[in-house]
Amino acid sequence: MSNTILNSILKEYEQKRINSELNLEKRKEQLYKKIPRLQEIENQLNNYAISTTKKILNKEDNVSSSSLKEHIEKLKNEKQKILVAENIEDNYLKQNFSCNICKDTGYILDNNYKSHMCNCLKQKLLNNSFNKSNMPNLEKNDFNHFDSNLFSDIVDLSKYKFNISPKKNIENIKNSAIKFVNDFDNPDCKNLLFIGNTGLR
Repeated sequence: MSNTILNSILKEYEQKRINSELNLEKRKEQLYKKIPRLQEIENQLNNYAISTTKKILNKEDNVSSSSLKEHIEKLKNEKQKILVAENIEDNYLKQNFSCNICKDTGYILDNNYKSHMCNCLKQKLLNNSFNKSNMPNLEKNDFNHFDSNLFSDIVDLSKYKFNISPKKNIENIKNSAIKFVNDFDNPDCKNLLFIGNTGLR
């Protein structure tokens, strides 16, 4: 895989995040202009969050004050009631992502905080490879369109050099290929090797 291609795709991801942030700010600006009370609530909630963080850093004992929690919950409930009354969906004030798994970063963290490539980025790279492969109609060339009935179900050891029919053989190959795809992320999974004369299908 070319680093140039990967970097180019990651720049696309970065631009997506920037556009998403700008769209969110635009939606907020329009909504707050229409309903100023929502901005007041948002500002108060942000101030409480900053205040709580400072108290934690200063190791103050009253961080978990019940009155503070009650007031924050009251503000959140008021905000929710306004949104419901105005028929505004909850995600309207949230950033939208093309991929909610990686948040349009291309990478995710596992339970050990190790970074892994997200499936959406893998698919992007795969699509890029397909676009350069000169293989038309690739969307139709998949397991769902595979027809083993095109192969003979006659066992002929002298002709095919197998003690099973070509149909059974190709079905075994198909099952191995499906297993390989399903276990692709498994480091213990073996690779596939296709051999034969040029032009064989």
